Amino acid sequence: MSELKTVVCPYCGFGCKLLVDPKTMKVKPYRGEPNRGKLCPKGLHSTEIILSKERLKRPLKRIGSAMVPVSWGVAIEEIANKLLEIRELYGADSVAFLASSKVNNEENYLLQKIARLFGTNNIDNCARLCHEASVHALKLTVGTGAQTNPYEDLESFNAILIWGYNPAETHPVVMDYILRAKRNGAKIIVVDVRKTKTMAFADYKLIIRPGTDITLANAMIHVIIREELYNEDFIRSKVDGFSEVKMAVGKYTPEYAERVTGIPAETIRAVARTFALAGSGAITWGMGLTQHVSGVENVLAVIDLALLLGYIGERGGLYPMRGQNNVQGAAYMGALSEFLPGYVSLADERFRKRVASLWGVDDLPTERGLYLTELWDEIEEGNVKALYIMGENPAVSEADFRRVRKALRKLDLLVVQDIFPTRTSRYAHYLLPASAFCEKSGSYMNSERRIQWSEKVCEPYADSKPDWEILTMLGRALGLPGFNYSSVEEVTAEYFRLFPELERSVEELKSSDGIFLPRKRLHTWEFATPDGKAKLMAVEQVEPWDRTYDEYPLVLTTVRLIGHYNTGEMTLRSPSLVNLMGEPRALISAKDAEKLGIADGDWVEIETRRGRVMIRAKIGGIPKGLIAVPFHFKANGLTGSALNKAGTPEFKFSACRVRKAGKPKGEASG
Repeated sequence: MSELKTVVCPYCGFGCKLLVDPKTMKVKPYRGEPNRGKLCPKGLHSTEIILSKERLKRPLKRIGSAMVPVSWGVAIEEIANKLLEIRELYGADSVAFLASSKVNNEENYLLQKIARLFGTNNIDNCARLCHEASVHALKLTVGTGAQTNPYEDLESFNAILIWGYNPAETHPVVMDYILRAKRNGAKIIVVDVRKTKTMAFADYKLIIRPGTDITLANAMIHVIIREELYNEDFIRSKVDGFSEVKMAVGKYTPEYAERVTGIPAETIRAVARTFALAGSGAITWGMGLTQHVSGVENVLAVIDLALLLGYIGERGGLYPMRGQNNVQGAAYMGALSEFLPGYVSLADERFRKRVASLWGVDDLPTERGLYLTELWDEIEEGNVKALYIMGENPAVSEADFRRVRKALRKLDLLVVQDIFPTRTSRYAHYLLPASAFCEKSGSYMNSERRIQWSEKVCEPYADSKPDWEILTMLGRALGLPGFNYSSVEEVTAEYFRLFPELERSVEELKSSDGIFLPRKRLHTWEFATPDGKAKLMAVEQVEPWDRTYDEYPLVLTTVRLIGHYNTGEMTLRSPSLVNLMGEPRALISAKDAEKLGIADGDWVEIETRRGRVMIRAKIGGIPKGLIAVPFHFKANGLTGSALNKAGTPEFKFSACRVRKAGKPKGEASG
């Protein structure tokens, strides 16, 4: 038997390690941290994509309507020349770069380095679509825009509040930690808009009306303050803003909240008391909170709840649960348009010049770049001429994706670097084949900020190359300083130099169960704010941007499935996962289905102001007035592009209508 290689799973943000046999490519779970011998179906079948015959084999260039093979040398030289020409004609900000939450730290670090040395902060990644609202809220309140505690702490807390998040499907191994906590006596509280699999393990199951999260959180805070259940000593010594929050929530009585949220007033009181009297607790949340126009305010409201009780540091934690294997790493490496590596502001002159010095230049651009979600209007208006996309598929993942596809057609230059041809690559002028996760080495950062090393298992497929090698070639061709890397470890060592907490060698990382950045638990003594205190921030209920009315009377929301991932480009090429999941279904309540004459399995047409899709119906498991569809496929042809203040679209609330439809053309009988 060959020696097993240890790699980081390419799917969710939990960061499971896999043991892969290089000869058979079979996967076994890693027994150490963080997954402790557990795996979900995606991890177990993760190597199937490596063997797919649909992999990109060689660089391709568009000539007319055809994509023709070219050499790496020709592709990189032509791309670099075109980028330099566009910069000369229109300025550096006419070019934008999209990094990836699926490639390693080193590769994200290199792409943001290229962007900034090229002269622009137009560098972003799909964190903008998920937890950027959490980053903004956390930085405003506690000073650090990341998960505060390791997963292992979940087992020791006396209460866990799970809000807008379904770990039983989206992070099954996290669910194992939560169940250990429950066995230890912890109370589990779940808040969501529908009955989820996670609710099967909950002590309290709160199914709220979509878009009413702030009202529920404020009502819980109302009870905690009115009944003097808050941590007075903690607030006096470590928190500012209590009086403002007290005034703001005075009107959010449980009775008022019942009318708004649909949760009985006595249930709100019972949940508030249970959580407050537990003595320690975690709040975990997902896209159900962040993907609203009120996303930042939603997160501020639940952070207020934790701070009131002192549930931070040793006595509690804030857990924005990341959806992709390196979305935390991409953000931490600086692949965000408003932050340098480490979530450091562009305005921080001392750190910015330190980065510049490391890169061999005097300074870096200081003006915030474009958010991912701002790009499409800027392309339409002719302000952005070129876009370089590494490992992302915005033609499917973006809200109201038809406008994105229209914008992509207008670009003078679109480069797509990926492992498979995607919907986005149809618009590319150059398509560069990248190596998959186990065909290269590198480091990844999971949701708990644990940096882990992933080993190379097999050689790159065909003429594909690791993303870091492609970017090194591009950096050199652009004439940028500091792109003489001969190994990925050299890039690792360079980003280590940016963070004092990483004063250790790459070899130490390779031989460990991971390194936490900046440390295992945050805010145990003080907060990362100028005065060391956390900030309570009063928030009011914010109405959804999209509104239901007679023509569009139902609310559409999007959900994840256990066997699929993002836009499906990887999981739909995994035969085992395709067999496991079957075809996607739209959830509709029994009452709505009866009214509309829809039976289980019928084809239905769901329509919003943006478009319509055909999908089969699944009856039950959802409240009246709500429709839920998996977001992995065509759902974002329906979702709206209204943004919250962090730049995240309102994926979770779209006014829609549903009708029974005939069988689509080409659909087989039986």
